[in-house]
Amino acid sequence: MTNAELDIYRRRVTEAVITHKTAKKSLQQTKLELKQAIQTRDEIEQTQSIFQHVAQAVQQSVHNKIAGVVSRCLETIFDEPYEFRITFERKRGRTEAKLSFVRNGMEVDPMTASGGGVIDVAAFALRLACLILAKPQQRRLIILDEPFKYLSLEFRYRVKELLMGLAKEMKVQFLMVTHFRELECGTVIELE
Repeated sequence: MTNAELDIYRRRVTEAVITHKTAKKSLQQTKLELKQAIQTRDEIEQTQSIFQHVAQAVQQSVHNKIAGVVSRCLETIFDEPYEFRITFERKRGRTEAKLSFVRNGMEVDPMTASGGGVIDVAAFALRLACLILAKPQQRRLIILDEPFKYLSLEFRYRVKELLMGLAKEMKVQFLMVTHFRELECGTVIELE
């Protein structure tokens, strides 16, 4: 073998060694990045799991507080009340709340089952629950414009008792505009 051929082989061996060292270093860097990516993924999954648990706890708490107020109002007014439920569902990447009425274990549409009185009471109770849950604490005043208009006469007297009880117990003021004399309670101002 001549010196020229030997130089060519040396150059090729040197290039191969350099290529091998570069590839080895690149492989080590890629392994390190993969390890960091796996660790980051695991941390994200743990964080997501914690968020999901917290979200479920918050949803359950919100359900208990809101459904409790609404169900209580329905129970006070109606002889065979509905149970009010809130179901949280994930749709299109967002959490949505589905409101439902249940009687005897069956979901019921109160509009078709008994007219709008149940909806009147539930809508009032939802506003009340939102006021109670508001943070920071809001001034506890609910303005009602012609409330309970779909409620039959026999149940309107119960609404009056409900409003008086809630005002005292929850320290809420109600300002109501109505034509129904049976709902009058507290200070009454008549406009002609």
